[in-house]
Amino acid sequence: MKNITLTILAAAAIITTTGCSSSKSGVQRVNENTVTDISGRWNDTDSRLTAEEITAELMDHSWYSTFASENTGKKPVLIVGMITNKSHEHIATETFSKDIEKAIINSGRMRLVQAGTMREEIRGERAEQQNNASASTMKKFGLEHGADFMLQGTVNSIVDENKKEKAVYYQIDLELTNIQTNEKVWIGDKKIKKLIK
Repeated sequence: MKNITLTILAAAAIITTTGCSSSKSGVQRVNENTVTDISGRWNDTDSRLTAEEITAELMDHSWYSTFASENTGKKPVLIVGMITNKSHEHIATETFSKDIEKAIINSGRMRLVQAGTMREEIRGERAEQQNNASASTMKKFGLEHGADFMLQGTVNSIVDENKKEKAVYYQIDLELTNIQTNEKVWIGDKKIKKLIK
């Protein structure tokens, strides 16, 4: 009886050990710049590369040199407006907008002002300071940098599928508008096509 009990305990220990070792997690940490295109849907790589490429195109266009020559080398001030998702899938356009903002700031050739709800939060803090901060540290109203240009855009997609094969085409269109004159000074796009089998 003692031998049977020991045998059962040993077998249980082996099964438990084997069971635990074979159920390893499938999660693996990778560098954030690693291309991971698992599903074929819009992903972080699409967002980052599109933002970098389209911002580089934005700065290489003649609007930039024209503005610099007309304004004695002054850096243009940009604000990133709405980037609307019109594609067939959910795309976190805020993440894409932040990638664009990062590329603009990192270029060192343009200045960026805050937009949307974050701008309103900053204005709220400035209003609070009027009553609650010392006169020497209080930030004044009316000293914000006004944007010279607004960047807006859309993300569209076309899906073509037959049985188990699918082609997904994304087109990202961005437009830069002179806020003073309402003139479109640049239109850029980025196209991505994926074949999913």
